Amino acid sequence: MFKRLRDIFIGVLIGVFFVSAIVASGASDSANEWARLLPFSQHNLMIMKQARASLELFHVNDESMPDEKKFFFGAMKGMVAALDDPYTRFVDPEQLSEEGLEMEGEYGGLGMYIGQREGKVLVISPIEGTPAERVGVKPMDEIVKIDDQVVIGMDQGEVVKILRGAPNTSVTVWMRRSGEEELKSFDMTREVINIKTVRAEMMDSIGYIKLNNFHQKTAIELVDAIREVTSNDAEGIVLDMRNNPGGLLNVAVEVASQFLDGGLVVSMKGRVNRYDESLYAERGLATDLPLVVLINEGSASASEIVAGAIQDHKRGPLVGTKSYGKGLVQSLFPLPDNAGMYITIARYTTPSGKVIDHKGLLPDYVIEGSSLVRSEDKQLQKALGVMKNVMLSDSGGDI
Repeated sequence: MFKRLRDIFIGVLIGVFFVSAIVASGASDSANEWARLLPFSQHNLMIMKQARASLELFHVNDESMPDEKKFFFGAMKGMVAALDDPYTRFVDPEQLSEEGLEMEGEYGGLGMYIGQREGKVLVISPIEGTPAERVGVKPMDEIVKIDDQVVIGMDQGEVVKILRGAPNTSVTVWMRRSGEEELKSFDMTREVINIKTVRAEMMDSIGYIKLNNFHQKTAIELVDAIREVTSNDAEGIVLDMRNNPGGLLNVAVEVASQFLDGGLVVSMKGRVNRYDESLYAERGLATDLPLVVLINEGSASASEIVAGAIQDHKRGPLVGTKSYGKGLVQSLFPLPDNAGMYITIARYTTPSGKVIDHKGLLPDYVIEGSSLVRSEDKQLQKALGVMKNVMLSDSGGDI
């Protein structure tokens, strides 16, 4: 009897163990599957949970405590910032909407493009005809303080938010300029910035075209500008891309195409093969006219693509100072809730294989000294002089 009861008991134990093993195995598989779906380990997620709870319980500003969405956006920005790449960034729905309006060519603010390098928020370039240009803001000025708020260490997106505001409101921006000990203060009044991407005029027999950026309308406006100067019998073109911070990659190729008779414009090499690409020019309107290109330290990204292609194809000389040196390509990856991430997907090189990122383009004629007063603009005067020599050479005269 005892043996029979013992066997039954052992059998029950074996059965319980077997069922428990199945349940445990199923739970383990479910847990593993769940762990694979989580962005971080359960341990780190619990730390984040504890951190948020501590903030909500102890932070003195309990009345202005962020909601779930704001905490989440902050966590996303922090995760992306860990890459230490100022061009890879998370943008919340409000930022993404504002940047979309900017790329369409109109927004409110002070009129300057900014970027981030080595932890500093720098002016890439002021926009022609805007408050920033009128008060004398220059490329590479470091933004230190806006009104009474110190912005050192802030993300560039946060700085942009502070700089923007309702039209006709005033703001004082304090900047550090290289080579000067004292901070410079600029008092500006915000206004609606209507970006005219291309401007053209005649300077004697030379067509002068100012290209301010690479937005959706730029290529069409450039075609109109070329037609305008050629209809006025321009014998050559000076293309001014100083203080042009760049923009859309496809527009850069379209712009280069207007001056190149085919050929490679830019090559891209990424970690993922699908982003490895070589982009070529199509024959444009001004492939035969003599060309001189103006660049400076405010010429970045798409400007450098165009200038690099023109220089490498020996289409025309570059005049000015070394360009900014942004040779990285970003692509926008949409996220749910109308947010997004700009991710650096590739590095680009000029047709001859030159890497531009953090190096910039060196002009054929290095000239310092730009000015809003045309007669005092040494770079422009040099470009016009080079153009006259090129035209004289093409006509068979002696230089």
